[in-house]
Amino acid sequence: MKRATLILSTLLISPTLFAGGYRVSLQGQKALGMGHTGVAMAESAEVVFFNPAGMTQLENELELIAGLTLVDSTIAYQNSDTNASVKTDNPLGTPINLYISKKQSDQLSYGLGIYTPYGNTVKYEDDWAGSHLVNNITLKAIYVQPTIAYQINDTYSIGGGPTLAIGEVEFNKNLTTALVDENGDRANVTISEDGITEWGYNIGLFSKVSNDFSWGVSYRSEITMKARGGKADFENIPTSMATTYPDATFDADLVLPAELNIGFSYKTSKATTFAFELNRAYWSSYKSLDINISNGVKTINARNYQDADTFRFGVQHDHNDDLTLRAGIYFDNTPVQDGYFAPETPRNDAVGYTLGATYKVQQNLELDFSFLVLKFDEIDASYDHILQTDGSSQSFAGSYHSQAITYGFGLNYLF
Repeated sequence: MKRATLILSTLLISPTLFAGGYRVSLQGQKALGMGHTGVAMAESAEVVFFNPAGMTQLENELELIAGLTLVDSTIAYQNSDTNASVKTDNPLGTPINLYISKKQSDQLSYGLGIYTPYGNTVKYEDDWAGSHLVNNITLKAIYVQPTIAYQINDTYSIGGGPTLAIGEVEFNKNLTTALVDENGDRANVTISEDGITEWGYNIGLFSKVSNDFSWGVSYRSEITMKARGGKADFENIPTSMATTYPDATFDADLVLPAELNIGFSYKTSKATTFAFELNRAYWSSYKSLDINISNGVKTINARNYQDADTFRFGVQHDHNDDLTLRAGIYFDNTPVQDGYFAPETPRNDAVGYTLGATYKVQQNLELDFSFLVLKFDEIDASYDHILQTDGSSQSFAGSYHSQAITYGFGLNYLF
């Protein structure tokens, strides 16, 4: 039983990805081109996500935006003791976004957002040094956000609405560093769950102080994704241990932290706008991941994350009536503390460099483009809380270097 507890205690380490451990902000192509600033930029229906109050500032009666981002991400790991190295072979990620904004009157607007804030795949080589922690993980999450906004006066607008989160996850790892079946195949386990749904909310305040200066605040609530009756399938178990590792189910609660966003935008000329934004993610609510296994075993995976800030800067310039150019940079601080650095989502401090453009094909049709290079600081780190059969904890350490490059495309239709 102790050995089974050891294996099961690390099954859900990887859902830190679901909580944003390896998160790339990709919720709008216009905003991404400016360092993903958007809380004080009422430029398009993307404000449904960034600050719903900004919908009242849109000029068109109806706006429809559809976007797709291609994500090419890699993680390189080197063992601290042996110098053995490995690099992930991650497939191309394809998060989407769809926004609709409708102006009902001069004061009232409503909209809908459908987007994928959490979605990633990490795939290591077979039998790598950390295969007892993770071989591969695939995450899919979709948010559906109906929103309403009201303009109080010429300066202030408010907005908000509920958020429906829909998610699924699949994760595979070897049971130990050495356990094999009679054919020499590594014993492994796959956990999976889909159709997880939970509700949250978002609210926003937008202030247009003048034609040149605006500021905004938005807040997205914490959402706890509750996995119930997920599958835990064990494979390549030696016959002598088949009763020790039967297929099972699990329950677990996964915290997606609340976020507060504050920003301003300023037009230095008719053609040029600068924006600054501060995002705070309240990761300190994520103390541990508690797992209840159907055989009665309860496990606790320590996380002890800390609140983390991201600082964003962007500039937009209207080159002419048909072409708008953008650039930005952001500094993303990790929520992971020393001793809690897990290989499935090596989420260290990062700097993002962005470019973007919008081309007006015709009066009511625009094409958006964005480009992001996200470089994570190389780090020597460890996860020091791998439970052993005698109750002690083991560490897994190494050097990590991660990077993500994204290519974004968007289509805007204006009515």
